[in-house]
Amino acid sequence: MPNTLSKLESWRRFIKDSHLSLIHALVIALSLMMTFGAWYYANAQTENRIENAFKEARDQATGLISARMAKYEDALWAGVSAVQSHGGDMTYQQWKAFAQTLRLDKRYPGINGIGIIHHVEPGQFGAYMQARRGERPDFSVYPAHDNSIRLPISFIEPEQLNAAAVGLDVAHETNRREAALASSASGEARITGPIVLVQDENSTPGFLFYAPFYSDGRNGAQTDGKRHLDGMVYAPFVVRKLMAGLLSKELRNVRFSISDGGEMIYDEHDPADPQFDPSPKFAETVQLDIYGRNWTIDFRTSLGFRQAHSYSQPTLILIGGLVIEALVISLLFFMARSNQRARAYADRVTADLKAETAKLEKANEELEQFVYITSHDLKTPVRGIGSLTEMIQEDLEGYFNSADADPEVAANLQRIAERVRRMNDLTQGVMEYARTGNHAVEDKVISLPDVMDTLRSDLGLSASQLELCGNVTHIAADTFNFVRVLENLAGNAVKYHPEPERLRITVSVVEADGRYDISVRDNGNGIAPEHHRRVFDVFQTLRRAGQPESTGIGLAIVKKSVERHGFKVTLQSEVGQGADFRFSWPGQGAAAARHQDKAA
Repeated sequence: MPNTLSKLESWRRFIKDSHLSLIHALVIALSLMMTFGAWYYANAQTENRIENAFKEARDQATGLISARMAKYEDALWAGVSAVQSHGGDMTYQQWKAFAQTLRLDKRYPGINGIGIIHHVEPGQFGAYMQARRGERPDFSVYPAHDNSIRLPISFIEPEQLNAAAVGLDVAHETNRREAALASSASGEARITGPIVLVQDENSTPGFLFYAPFYSDGRNGAQTDGKRHLDGMVYAPFVVRKLMAGLLSKELRNVRFSISDGGEMIYDEHDPADPQFDPSPKFAETVQLDIYGRNWTIDFRTSLGFRQAHSYSQPTLILIGGLVIEALVISLLFFMARSNQRARAYADRVTADLKAETAKLEKANEELEQFVYITSHDLKTPVRGIGSLTEMIQEDLEGYFNSADADPEVAANLQRIAERVRRMNDLTQGVMEYARTGNHAVEDKVISLPDVMDTLRSDLGLSASQLELCGNVTHIAADTFNFVRVLENLAGNAVKYHPEPERLRITVSVVEADGRYDISVRDNGNGIAPEHHRRVFDVFQTLRRAGQPESTGIGLAIVKKSVERHGFKVTLQSEVGQGADFRFSWPGQGAAAARHQDKAA
């Protein structure tokens, strides 16, 4: 446990020192899992492909043995048919001519020859010997034995290669005799157990292959027990030659051995073989039932198989994945270092920005205070000018009523009074603009229907001229400035409408995603699209001749109030189509407003 804790602590320190986060560690872990997963999958696929190659080679060899033995069986049955076509027996010359038509060396590689074994009854041995010596005077049967059954080899071709087998009585030896009797009893082709052919100078394992023929001319399994065996067409095999003709070792990367009854009859697992693999990649034993015998075939792969199926793809995938992993770790390390430096730089910049912001806020507060004080102080002399103007108008009232009065004097005094009123409106607007947003502490939940009633009363509108719609009836966030926004928008609609009696203003307040979406729409003259931005600037007005005076501050107050909460105010309008001012308002007080709705 202490060792494990030490390793965990080392890994933690490595991550801390390397500035690698937990997410980076997870990315590295997942990447490693994917790399080893890809390697494992590729390795499993490769092993499966190699195993399939071994099974294919195994099945090919087994299939070739079975197919080749079936072909040899066909040759034996062809010999049986030839015997029967000659009346149940053939002479030496007839058999020789038949064997030559088979072209054994071309069509049946691996076979030693093909011949006839006659079944000789004890009382017929003399006649049999007379017939054979009439063909070949030196013919003799050997060896002597005590069995009552005599099965001598009468003919075999090519005789030059098999001369030692001519006259051999196969009944003298157990394996030869038992296979012959089994073939006779079943009427089917049979092979013997392991024997050594008398014609094989190397005394290597071999076997005989029998196909019986009968005096009644019928072949196949015995059904009535009355058939008399006349003999057998047979073929001798040296297993070594048979396998050499079957499939050359140089053409395959799988070696095998064959055992029959526990006795080895063929073995390719030779340590002296250059392709011998002491630790074969695959090894498997197959049981092959073949013509009455059970052969045990031991398959093993060779060095050639290992070389031919040595795939480097999984290793390359693993190496490539680890290299990529190292690059990813390096990249993450440098990214972490860069990220740390970026954070440090961002912290410094943020600190600087905070300091600058604090300075700007202080300067802005001082500027707003200055503007407010200046505007307030300007109101005193303006108010004095207005009072003096009124006093002069009162003092000259008799003069204005006389016949000698100059109308220009009255007009000029009226102009002074109008300019004083405009100056008052302007200074009041500037003060309001400077104080926009400073009343948040005074917020309280307000009723929108009550606000509408107050606006109708202040602006001289009827209920049909100023309507409220939407799913919100109470506002609880920055309500002071909210009311000022509605006052300015509704006041502008009233001020600039060409036909006040036809005025229609619709205020829509809808709750959406934690905020309120508000629309104030009127049916006035509208505003051309090229002036949509300009109308929100301070002191900007689109007043035409004959229209009421305007300070150009109302919509600037609307814009400033909305933008203080992170939203924007937009205008949708065309000339002659009215104006639709849209903006959003914070919904922090939505819960309180809903509570008010329920209470109402």
